[in-house]
Amino acid sequence: MSTKLQWIETELANLKEQGLFNTIRTIGTPQGAWIEVDGRRVLNLCSNNYLGLANHPRLKDAAKGAIDEMGVGPAAVRSIAGTTTLHTTLEERLARFKGVEAALTFQSGFNANIAVIPALVGKGDVIFSDRLNHASIIDGCRLSGAKIVAYEHNSPDDLRAKIAETTEYGRRLIISDGVFSMDGDIAPLPALYEVAREHDILLMVDDAHGEGVLGKGGRGIVDHFDLHGKVDIEVGTMSKAFGVVGGIVAGKKLLIDWLKQRARPFLFSSAMTAPDAAACLTAVDMLEESTELVDRLWSNAAVFKKGMQALGFDTGVSETPIVPVMLGEAPLAQQFSKKLFEAGVFAMSIGFPTVAKGKARIRVMNSAAHSPEDLETALAAFEQVGKELGVVPA
Repeated sequence: MSTKLQWIETELANLKEQGLFNTIRTIGTPQGAWIEVDGRRVLNLCSNNYLGLANHPRLKDAAKGAIDEMGVGPAAVRSIAGTTTLHTTLEERLARFKGVEAALTFQSGFNANIAVIPALVGKGDVIFSDRLNHASIIDGCRLSGAKIVAYEHNSPDDLRAKIAETTEYGRRLIISDGVFSMDGDIAPLPALYEVAREHDILLMVDDAHGEGVLGKGGRGIVDHFDLHGKVDIEVGTMSKAFGVVGGIVAGKKLLIDWLKQRARPFLFSSAMTAPDAAACLTAVDMLEESTELVDRLWSNAAVFKKGMQALGFDTGVSETPIVPVMLGEAPLAQQFSKKLFEAGVFAMSIGFPTVAKGKARIRVMNSAAHSPEDLETALAAFEQVGKELGVVPA
């Protein structure tokens, strides 16, 4: 091997030794409660498919119809080659669904974050960012060139202190995840809004794990806390609960008009495909028609969480359908995941750098697609493996 790449070989060996090497399994079926992984049928507890829409017949039919009507790809960026009626209709519907003046779609939630943050702040400005914010927020902050000030997780008091300590700035922006994806806890958005209001600072929330989960019929964290018109920027994704792919930025029309002029992923990368846009439109239809799927998601999460706690597992501080099973060290989490798979349950371990060292876990993602029998199967597997590895009392 070339000496130029030997360092990578060394680093990969170190990751394997520390139990941090990520082995990606192969899925051979559509997403659902049960899937085929590496040729084996297993119960799926890994997916962000909160509402079970990723393989829903209505979304598939919408995607197929869009291909027949509009083709597959947009063929160029929207600002040069024009946009499709599918995209403008989706953005109008999303704005109405979210209760804002306007919305703009992107290729992913990650792209939405790296689009909006550098378009709003830059060198000489300051961003106040929750210490546990998602990697896409961190990368968006770094790309902006603004000074980044991290405040303690979900602490409005520390945010106030950091604002008081930061006296040199141009523009200012506060950013928090809505639901924190590794712990399942919810941002104290009303308190963050009060801090932003007191200091006249822009407030942005990334609601990736709140879209389709929190609020009436899955309208998100702003609806959950009844803060319509008070949060300046809402970022979201259609890659999780919506079951498709794509990012959202929602807020005032002024903001969206500006992003169309300066958001680089909008200006320099092609849009969502036609079938994706059509499927997302159908997901919005379904969420507006009924809260049944959202209600079932929360019911399933409550049953699973209660069962895990009764077995003696540490489920952390989760307030949502995300249930972290806290195990501590990465090798133990990897071994636990492997034995779950052998027992017919697909639930991957998560360790550093996704979470802090010593905070490794199995992250269970509940879904409306799971039946009561599925939850019983999952609990039985966790009990079996937990006793075998000494994580819970035998």
